[in-house]
Amino acid sequence: MARGDTLINGLVGGMVSIVLAFLPFSTVIGGAVAGYLEGDGRERGAKVGALAGLIAAVPLLGLFLLVGSFFVVVPFEIGGVAAGALGLAAITAMVLFVTLYGILLSTLGGVIGTYLREEVDLRG
Repeated sequence: MARGDTLINGLVGGMVSIVLAFLPFSTVIGGAVAGYLEGDGRERGAKVGALAGLIAAVPLLGLFLLVGSFFVVVPFEIGGVAAGALGLAAITAMVLFVTLYGILLSTLGGVIGTYLREEVDLRG
């Protein structure tokens, strides 16, 4: 991979986060991989880490929307508009939380990855 190829490095970091989603803080690991591949300063590492977090959040958001739609439709049928609106508000809050969680922790991972690239020689 070319050093500084931000989109590819963000995609790789996002894929690492998705594959390791069963681990806590997998987004930090994915962001660190993206930041390590990106190199070239902590600011660029933060940007590529945020991109990796956004890419990793997309499948999880799709799953939340699929499962969460049940919590909007069923209450609407049982309790009316107010219950359906409450379910929609809960889904919106979950989507925002998951997105921010993924992006912020991946950004932190991107900074850690660029630090490892610059300060610690892991290549031998």
